[in-house]
Amino acid sequence: MSTAVAPPAPPADKLYTTADLLAIPDDGIERWLIDGRIVEFGRGRAEPMTVRNKFHTRTEARTAHALGAWREAQPKPRGEVHSGEAGVILRHDPDLTVGIDLVYLPAGVSAQVMADDATTLIDAVPTLAVEILSPNDTIEELHVRRTTLLRAGVPVVWFLDPYLRTVGVHRPGQPPTVLNETQDLTGNPELPGFRVPVARLFSDD
Repeated sequence: MSTAVAPPAPPADKLYTTADLLAIPDDGIERWLIDGRIVEFGRGRAEPMTVRNKFHTRTEARTAHALGAWREAQPKPRGEVHSGEAGVILRHDPDLTVGIDLVYLPAGVSAQVMADDATTLIDAVPTLAVEILSPNDTIEELHVRRTTLLRAGVPVVWFLDPYLRTVGVHRPGQPPTVLNETQDLTGNPELPGFRVPVARLFSDD
């Protein structure tokens, strides 16, 4: 079972930077840098962050495919979909740097991100952040993820649960919406025209 989310004990008043976060060796612990403080997720999990289970990877692939198909139908210039625990710098001074399963960047933001030679991370706030849930995620961890992304200005966050086969849709200042397999996931207004049956993201067919 996951431990409670807690930052390590740094020296008094020390704020970490994105460079500090990237310098930590990969030990299978997922870490976000939230306003200069390192927060760990999933310490003690049977499956480390670097090993994703089959339900997680299938759901991520199907969601990326659905977003990619929608993207291809949009007029140019198009935005971009990034997947695979994308590193995203949401804010600087103090740094807010996270890893997100899937993000969508609109065309103008994407062009600026790809032209930025100062970092290999996405240094921008995405329009959409998608997190695929794991069975060991705690309520505290999900709360930290959701509130961090929304407070950073992400307009819409999707939490996909491959086990309950539901999608939680979260927007700043609004109550969440939970969709099941009998419903469609739509992208309006942030992703105009996007629509996919929730069942398509999770079904065994």
